[in-house]
This record gives sequence, structure tokens and C-alpha cells, in this order.
Amino acid sequence: MNVKRYINITKPGIIMGNLISVAGGFLLASRGEVDSLLMIMTVLGLSLVVASGCVINNCIDTDIDAKMQRTCQRETVTGAVSITRALQFGLALAVLGFGLLVHYTNGIAVGFAALGYLVYVGVYSLYMKRKSVYGTLVGSLSGAVPPVVGYCAASGQFDAGAGILLLMFSLWQMPHSYAIAIFRFDDYARANIPVLPVAKGIAKTKLHIVLYIAVFAIVSVLLPLSGYTGLTFMVVACVTSLWWLFMALRGYRKNTELVVWARQVFGFSILTITALSIGMAFDFQALPPSLLVMLS
Repeated sequence: MNVKRYINITKPGIIMGNLISVAGGFLLASRGEVDSLLMIMTVLGLSLVVASGCVINNCIDTDIDAKMQRTCQRETVTGAVSITRALQFGLALAVLGFGLLVHYTNGIAVGFAALGYLVYVGVYSLYMKRKSVYGTLVGSLSGAVPPVVGYCAASGQFDAGAGILLLMFSLWQMPHSYAIAIFRFDDYARANIPVLPVAKGIAKTKLHIVLYIAVFAIVSVLLPLSGYTGLTFMVVACVTSLWWLFMALRGYRKNTELVVWARQVFGFSILTITALSIGMAFDFQALPPSLLVMLS
């Protein structure tokens, strides 16, 4: 068995991004009192669940991937890993991942992990991605689950902080994904996937990118305003999100190279969410002021 082929179909880049966000959510909720074993098992468990979702997605998308330049050499397309073996591998990863989460975390964390998995594999991959322009919106929910799982694993509850994370990461997914859809426009059109640029045009997609980033910028400062993080996070959130918004607005300049602009928006989206994940991990507050009042 070629191990590298199996690692490739788990989409390691996506796993790494989710690893950072789940750790950020966990450390935010821990407020300096970190249960190291619980954190390791939460990160490992969710990483395995995400890997499983990616593998199953590869199996579902074989026909689509074969038509796209970016994905036509995936192991599930070329036959380097058979669909049967990939499905078996993906299901094994799911059993291991959910097993760890069930054993070490709590029902809320497991519930959100299951929700994200079912939305991504069942709703998004099997139907919405292929049939609806709203596929990106539905998929954004599954993409926002990792930090919430981390947060709920550490806190044992879904509170305002978890709700802000869910909304913030969902909003971030939209311009991030739309930017990809612009610079991969030909691929999506060739595979007949109704992403916004293909279904509604580039102009409307640019507008949606700007609007989503603007709302994301507002929501991202709710964590410090609610007392969950401090001034450092506030500064990081404002600087990164406003610069990201400025970059998006540059798409309206004359003679803008569309693909270059979209790649820049995409690239800075990763920098933004990474900075915020790291920021909330280290600039947490002991307890939100509202909770201090309730407990006093």
C-alpha cells in the first residue's frame, strides 16, 4: 500500500487549517486552564473526522474532479486508489475520529462534529454542490464547525462565544470560497458546478465578496466586545479584516487582473483566519464581564 496516496486523498492542507481553528476555539474556552490530554484528543479526533469527510468527498466527486484541471490527477480519479478502498479508508477514519470525540469530549462537541460531517458529506457533496448556487452557503456551515467543536469540548456548553465563532467562521468561508471560484472559473464551468461566478456572473460575486467581508469584520470584533478576548485580538481583527476588505474593493479598479486579484483575496483570507485563530488562543479573557456580574 502506498501510504502517500492515502494521505493525499485526506486533503492535508484542509486538515491543517481546521487543526489551527479547533485549537484556537479550545484554548479560547479554556481561558488559561488547559486540559492537555483533552485538547490533544479533541484536535486529533476532529482532524480524523475532517480527513474522513475529505476522503468521502473525493469518492463522491470523482466524475466532477475528472473534468477539472486542478483535480483531474487525484488518486480517486486516476485509479491509484480505488473508490472501494477509499470508502473503506474514509469510514475507518470516521469511526476512529468520532470514537475519540465520544470518549474524551462531550455530547455538544460530538453533536456539532456530526452536524458538520453530515452537512459536508450528505447535503453539500451529494446534492447542493452540484445543483444549487447556494451550495457554498450550505458548505460554509460545515467549515465553521471545527472551532465550535474545540470551544464546546473545553467549555462543555454552547454559549455566546461559541455562537460568535460559528457565525464568524461561516461568514469567512463565503468570500474565501468565492475567490477560489473566480480564479478557478473555467474548471467550475467545465464541470457544470453552479458556483456564484458561473451561475450569476463575476460582477455579482465581487459584490458578495465585499459584503461578506464587511459583515465578517463586524462579527469578528464581537468576541472582544463581549469580553471573550482582549485588546490584542481586537487590533488583529480590525487590521486584518479591514485590509482584507480594502483588497476586495480593489477588484473594482479599472484594468484589474481578475485572476491575480482573486488569488490575493484568497491568500489573505487564509492569513486573516489564521491570525484570528492564533489571536483568540492567546488573548482570551478569564471570564466575560457579563458572567462575572452573574457570578458575583
